[in-house]
Amino acid sequence: METEVSDQEQSSQELDLEAITRKFSSLDKWREIFSYHRLGARNTAPQHHEGSHVCADEAEDGTRIPQPRGQGHVSSNRLCSIPKPSIISSKLGAFPISPAMATKLCQSLFGNPVHVFSADWKKACFRFREPFSDLAFALEVGKGGARGVQMAVQVSLIKYLLFTRKGKGCDIHSLQEMSRHEQEQAMAKTLAGILWAAGAAQKATICLVTEDTYVASTPDYARDDFTERLQLFEFTEKEVTEKFIYDHLQCFQGAGSRGVIVFLYSLLFSRTFERLQEDLDISTTHLLQPTAGGFLCRQALLNLILTGRASPNVFNGCQQGGSPEGLHGVLARAEVGYLQWGKDVSEGGRLSQVGSMLKTPKLPIWLCNINGNYSVLFSTNRQLLSDWKMERLFDLYFYRSQPSQSQPVRLTVDTHSHHWEEDQHGTEWRFSPVEMTIRTKWREATVHWNGSVPFF
Repeated sequence: METEVSDQEQSSQELDLEAITRKFSSLDKWREIFSYHRLGARNTAPQHHEGSHVCADEAEDGTRIPQPRGQGHVSSNRLCSIPKPSIISSKLGAFPISPAMATKLCQSLFGNPVHVFSADWKKACFRFREPFSDLAFALEVGKGGARGVQMAVQVSLIKYLLFTRKGKGCDIHSLQEMSRHEQEQAMAKTLAGILWAAGAAQKATICLVTEDTYVASTPDYARDDFTERLQLFEFTEKEVTEKFIYDHLQCFQGAGSRGVIVFLYSLLFSRTFERLQEDLDISTTHLLQPTAGGFLCRQALLNLILTGRASPNVFNGCQQGGSPEGLHGVLARAEVGYLQWGKDVSEGGRLSQVGSMLKTPKLPIWLCNINGNYSVLFSTNRQLLSDWKMERLFDLYFYRSQPSQSQPVRLTVDTHSHHWEEDQHGTEWRFSPVEMTIRTKWREATVHWNGSVPFF
């Protein structure tokens, strides 16, 4: 009897071992599939526990802080990486960044190859606010120079959600009733659309970060342990570009992904360095402006995101401006617009005045630079700028990207009321900068805040 029980136990153990072996075999098969297609990258968030493997990072002051290393934890870099080139390059046409490309990339951004991104840029990514909320359509925007890129992308997001997305209404409620899945779809299509426009609707290039390093440090190149690990993917179809970004969305919106920088690199490679040099002029030779502790976006970078062309100026066409080569402005009416106001801008010369190509876009959405801070104005009425009768009395929504803002501000604009001029007596400072910005487009407008406190 004991022998029979022992035989049964042995047989059961053998079956258990066979089952475990089959499970391991199946796990290896699925691991290979997931590694090949990177299906798991979008659903994984980096978690740093005590003793876990965390790669060296930078503090706010730019100094490198070595972090403790341990066993059994995947690094944040790995979470936002792609498979090694030997696995996917033959399928997707990926190729690694070269030393010459890395140098050219830094020169186009910083003006020289020895600058690196500051801490605020490295933290910036494209992350939505909570779904099914008053600001479900809005991005979380932090401090620093990357705000310009994020808010310019915000303009294109609103354009897609209101006027391109199929099967949804063109009203504020359609923006607020977005699920997480709809947010992800909108992000993928918006980023792909911007890259596709930069590539002249012919080709888009997407940069992702691998674990392998392809560029060594040299005296003329400042290594940042990020740019040197880029792989470039080229696409000749917009729909394929959208799908690829959607499959790798965590590389643009995940914590620690450096998503804004990844997008910025992709934007430059999509535009190509040759086209970029043709876009720029003597007034602007690179896209970022150094400031105390960081970098700000130059107008050429904002225009590249908004229009697909890195025009350094906001006026229409080309002007001499004291340069024999001429200064480059916006050549065609843009789909989305740009407005700016500030004491220095309002008192500036004609070259700083926004032309009609940006001031009157095809769709009623504007990136606003108000005293150096970026915000968005938009209307849900597609016909606002194509039918003059619509511009008599209308609503605009205002999002200024501050954490304290919990809902879009509805502004009612009356272009036939001049009460503000009667009370002004030459003191523009008594009126909200937002109102003054709106009046750069509608000169005689009165703005009603509908119960909201005006932003000063």
